[in-house]
Amino acid sequence: MTFDDLNLNKPLLNALHDLQFTTPTTIQQKAFSVVMSGRDVCAIAQTGTGKTVAYLLPCLRQWAFSKDRFPQILVMVPTRELVVQVVEAVQKLTAYMSFAVAGFYGGTNMNPQMEVAAGKLDMVVATPGRLVDIVLSGALKLKNIKKLVIDEVDEMLNLGFRAQLKNILDLLPPKRQNLLFSATITPEVQALADEFFNSPAVIEAAPVGTPVANISQSLYHVPNFNTKVNLLELLFREQADMSRVLVFVSTKQLADELYERLEADMPGKVGLIHSNKEQNYRFNSVRNFQNGTFRLLIATDIIARGLDVAEVTHVLNFDMPEQPESYIHRIGRTGRLDKKGNAISFVTPAETAQLASIQQLMQYTVPVTPLPENLAISAVLTKAEMPETVVPNIVLKQPKRESGAAFHEKKEKNKKVNVRVSHKEKMMQKYGKPKSRGKKR
Repeated sequence: MTFDDLNLNKPLLNALHDLQFTTPTTIQQKAFSVVMSGRDVCAIAQTGTGKTVAYLLPCLRQWAFSKDRFPQILVMVPTRELVVQVVEAVQKLTAYMSFAVAGFYGGTNMNPQMEVAAGKLDMVVATPGRLVDIVLSGALKLKNIKKLVIDEVDEMLNLGFRAQLKNILDLLPPKRQNLLFSATITPEVQALADEFFNSPAVIEAAPVGTPVANISQSLYHVPNFNTKVNLLELLFREQADMSRVLVFVSTKQLADELYERLEADMPGKVGLIHSNKEQNYRFNSVRNFQNGTFRLLIATDIIARGLDVAEVTHVLNFDMPEQPESYIHRIGRTGRLDKKGNAISFVTPAETAQLASIQQLMQYTVPVTPLPENLAISAVLTKAEMPETVVPNIVLKQPKRESGAAFHEKKEKNKKVNVRVSHKEKMMQKYGKPKSRGKKR
């Protein structure tokens, strides 16, 4: 099947031709007719299989021009990077259409976004938090929304957008089509769909937890952090095919520590991106990674959902994620759109439990690669790796103190004797003669 076999109009076909898209992926093929039917949809597909185009094509195909300035299509995504990427995808697909789209996200001044929201819009792409702020400001109304798309809803819930998400769903018109696209459907996501969706059709391009088949996976058993750094630098030096490597770490602090180490040894080749960095810094890091300035980009799990970089040669799990589903999203950054990809994991003894959970989810045992003979094994542990020293809290019994009387006699000068003095005596002392109060009348 090609895109010509789908019920697409000429403007969309011309745009797809310009993008050199000829054959729809599995999720794009399966979702198109179901979305076009008007039913609510819960679609499950691996990261990197074209979910964005899968929901954009039918939405744009059914869009009809309106003179009303309020949007008809709403797309909610968890991260700023994903907002930018979805907006770019819409602009490319609507190159031959008179279609207005805008993206709203936090971490930047809201006033310019409110000005855009006050104009004519056909589609809005936004993160839940910023969307709530703009709607409450009165600049944007959601009364004309006909199609709602929630992309990576499980990550929205993990990021704490539950309240904003429910507020938005309550504000939308009751007669609308709901589309949910994700690589994983958790029990929380299922509960949300049961509450707000109307008997959704479930589309699975692959079972939940199945990684993309064209990604080659391997792992190294590594003793500690410093040996991981040595191994990463060794692989980076010796394997010329590691030209665009995305390194995932679990925390922002660890990302900063790893960046300092690698930047000192490989100046100008390493980038860093996490949620504490300013928006322009994050965009510049991604841009330099895309154009090849950075050969290696260090990122946290929040970026695993919102980063679409072409031709990532390797995804390297510097440490294993706490949530098994995050591993699927991480390695899905490589091997995108049927291209070959590589996923390498560094696993310490403390991370074997996470590895077991990941392998159970995938129902696949990741092959183990022996450590290179010329690898420097470090014996230096970081503060986090050092075993905790438990100091017993010994409470010594205090001896009883014998105390004497609580009171003592006052000194003579401090003693006070209350002597009653009559009014007559007071007057005598003051005036030298008796003073009467006057006769009673």
